[in-house]
Amino acid sequence: MTSSMAAPDAATARVRMDEALMEEALAQGCPVARAARAGGCPMGDLAARTSGFDPFGEDYQLDPAEALRFSREQAPVFYAPKLGYWVVSRYEDIKAVFRDNITFSPSVALEKITPVSDEAIAVLKRYDYAMNRTLVNEDEPQHTERRRALMSHFEPEALAHHEAMVRRLTREYVDRFIARGEADLVEEMLWELPLTVALHFLGVPEEDMDRLRDFSVAHTVNTWGRPTREEQVAVAEGVGQFWAYAGKVLERMRANPDADGWMPYAIRRQKDLPDVVTDSYLHSMMMAIIVAAHETTAHASANMFRRLLENRHLWEEICADPSLIPNAVEECLRHSGSVVAWRRITTAPTEIGGVEVPEGARLLVVTASANHDPAHFENPDDIDLYRHNTADHLTFGYGSHQCMGKNLARMEMRIFLEEFTRRLPHMKLAKQEFTFLANTSFRGPEHLLVTWDPALNPEARDKAALEPRAEFPVGAPNVKDLARTLRLADRREIARGIVALRLEDPHGRPLPEWSAGAHVDLLFEDFENSYSLCGDPSDRSCLEVAVLREDEGRGGSVAIHERLSAGDTVRVRGPKTHFRLDEGAPRYVLIAGGIGITPILAMADRLKRLGKPYELHYAGRSRATMAFLDRIGADHGEALRLYPGDEGGRLDLAALREAVAVSPAGVYACGPERLLAALDVIAEGWPEGTLKVEHFHAGSAAPDPERDRPFEVDLADSGFSVTVPSDRTLLQALREAGIDVPSDCEEGLCGTCEVAVMSGEVDHRDKVLSKAEREEGKRMMACCSRATGRIGLAL
Repeated sequence: MTSSMAAPDAATARVRMDEALMEEALAQGCPVARAARAGGCPMGDLAARTSGFDPFGEDYQLDPAEALRFSREQAPVFYAPKLGYWVVSRYEDIKAVFRDNITFSPSVALEKITPVSDEAIAVLKRYDYAMNRTLVNEDEPQHTERRRALMSHFEPEALAHHEAMVRRLTREYVDRFIARGEADLVEEMLWELPLTVALHFLGVPEEDMDRLRDFSVAHTVNTWGRPTREEQVAVAEGVGQFWAYAGKVLERMRANPDADGWMPYAIRRQKDLPDVVTDSYLHSMMMAIIVAAHETTAHASANMFRRLLENRHLWEEICADPSLIPNAVEECLRHSGSVVAWRRITTAPTEIGGVEVPEGARLLVVTASANHDPAHFENPDDIDLYRHNTADHLTFGYGSHQCMGKNLARMEMRIFLEEFTRRLPHMKLAKQEFTFLANTSFRGPEHLLVTWDPALNPEARDKAALEPRAEFPVGAPNVKDLARTLRLADRREIARGIVALRLEDPHGRPLPEWSAGAHVDLLFEDFENSYSLCGDPSDRSCLEVAVLREDEGRGGSVAIHERLSAGDTVRVRGPKTHFRLDEGAPRYVLIAGGIGITPILAMADRLKRLGKPYELHYAGRSRATMAFLDRIGADHGEALRLYPGDEGGRLDLAALREAVAVSPAGVYACGPERLLAALDVIAEGWPEGTLKVEHFHAGSAAPDPERDRPFEVDLADSGFSVTVPSDRTLLQALREAGIDVPSDCEEGLCGTCEVAVMSGEVDHRDKVLSKAEREEGKRMMACCSRATGRIGLAL
């Protein structure tokens, strides 16, 4: 027995390992370990919370992200002696763990988290239970070989064929209860329908649906739950029956290997690759994927409907605009995903987030916590239908073990949401208490009670309500399609050629908070321009930007100056934060040139609130053309250094270079290219990362087919290769191959589409990386940069 059920000697070894890990943590000076051993610590409440952490406690079971808020803020990596695991809670740390599947082996992903009783093991032996490696818990190189061999059914073109079936089933299930006025969505649809889709995808006969649900629950409790010794026997009985059932179905399918579905395809592949697709692997995958292909989608769908109905204004906004559905689904996967955590084990001593972790350490990486990390997601506890980076969530995992079925789950959830918002826009949550199956890793309500007035069903008045209003491409949502409509509440001239715009929600709804350095994309007429936010981040009634008229620009600023009036509406994407202020520097030097004052002013405001030492250097052609002078003088007078060009004011770059070399600082600059280029030169003597800049514009990111050449890309994590034609960007080619790569500006300015380079030479065309980073050749921006030959990427 290898994964889900461990033998008694393995359980004993596990206890010994936990004790050894505690001793090693003590030896390393871990404050958590000291607190656990001594029963107290000067760190007080923090030590008590880390040493007492229990994922089966009520707080974690009700809301894992909230239960680990203290960890994200104060102890992002800690040892939990009650569990025997190291807990990892921050986004970047968890992403790094997923990325390195050699140091952080997935081999324990399906290991039973609760020690197994002898009675339960005896039950499993009766069924010859031999669950082995699957795509979830397999190490390299076998994992990549098998994933590559069996991937074709998960590619976007193959998945698109399932859409008609999902739509038909969704309509039929809603038809069953729409005239009744009430339903338990979990019991009457959200569990069974994804299971039906999963069986259809797999090519498994649609039979014994109720038994399969019981089997799935047993598998979840067996692997990630904490059953009592008595309950373990019943759970083992269910798991054993599931194993036997999977074997019988597999044998029936072997008799008809030419049938449709992923499992018959795997059986056919076994003939070509018997050493890769083995008998044991097929049996284990048959059992595992029946659960994986439907249980997570069922839970995620129930979580989605619950959260949107709890936030009625969001539900109504989607009802009014179905184009919001793809991002709404993604945002619900981020905010309340069905996959809460995964497990890994270290194969060597290593470091996570600055914390030393020994070899053999078991990790509980809590993706639900990562998805609420404010360092990556602005206002993470809010559901924002317009969030630009929501697809960065880790609910589907990351790296080589990212969920293969993610796009099928997206398809189902989008179709479910489109059907309900069209046919039951008046549906409401019934009063209820939500309950969840107790386990560490998967989460969704066991029941979801909803009500509505059948007399208000739109289809009773208009049969057109029966027809879908929107179709959605397979894959991650396109954030370029997302923009909220805002109204111009006020505009005023704040300097020669510069107007300040105050934008508000037409319905009076609060707008997102934002961080210093954030910007929005303003879409007006046929123009799209990015503008830094420069108001009060905590004032959720409005967003404020300043627009410089550029007569030689692309036309957007002229259109705003001449034709945008108070009361008009515009479309806005964001806020987005790519020019982020690191609040841990000893002091700060802020440099603004012209309209570049907008993000720099927001940073100065933030530093003043924090009580951090800073100096503000502001250069412009003349005082008459420099925005916000009165406010800056009043708010930042002691820190302010002004350099009006017509008065002979010049920033002394040589003195600045020397001052930062002697007294290190975080240097942030925004302004014309000549200013940023000059700063780049003097920064060569500073420590790497000292200077951070934001550019106004980039050159064209579009490839030039007459000049650019095609190149080949090898994807290390999946074993695939992609050709980038001369008329396509790397980003476009990756997405067309079904590979999710986040992006935003797609002009080489923001850094969102950064990918790690493992081999080959990069033709850098971005304005994100420093000279040293370009020379290192370890990163590139997929939206604009290319390769001079064959290149290897960590994707």
